[in-house]
Amino acid sequence: MREMGQGIPLNLAGSLLVAHPNLIDPNFRRSVLFVSAHDAKEGAMGVILNRPLDKQVSDLVSETPPDGLADVPVFLGGPVGKNQLMFAAFEWESAAGLKLSHNVGVDEAHERAEHDPTSIRAFVGYAGWSAGQLEDEMRQKAWILQKPTREVLTPERLPKLWFEIMRGLGPWFKLLAAAPDDPSLN
Repeated sequence: MREMGQGIPLNLAGSLLVAHPNLIDPNFRRSVLFVSAHDAKEGAMGVILNRPLDKQVSDLVSETPPDGLADVPVFLGGPVGKNQLMFAAFEWESAAGLKLSHNVGVDEAHERAEHDPTSIRAFVGYAGWSAGQLEDEMRQKAWILQKPTREVLTPERLPKLWFEIMRGLGPWFKLLAAAPDDPSLN
């Protein structure tokens, strides 16, 4: 993979962005994002994976969803467009790795849910960066770049995913992750 400097790949699409423990922005504090689209000239787009809303699609829509979609868990995808419910489909491609299709239509979501229920997620909102913004944040070390694995998408793991990743990065990150948001509580 070619890099744009300081170890930052030219294209971050298909990567996980793990919030550094020092990142205090409440929109992204202790979050794990999947970058679905990235272009240095256009910006980037992705969704937060580890913020379940403890709701299902049926809790948020007025009409009865098609079979297989009513029980799809809903996640807070990010601070942009939080007034919209969006279906997204995760797909593993042998050469490209993990791919995410945003704004999957209800019919396609229903069809995918029949074949692989774990591939469909519902999100309220998404994360977006203007041209150069994500690259600046990477240079400031706000994010830790990780390659996704199939296990990352296991629904049961998602709420604790950030802590699991931090523990796996070594003792320093494990210590930082265990620190309370308010140091006076320590």
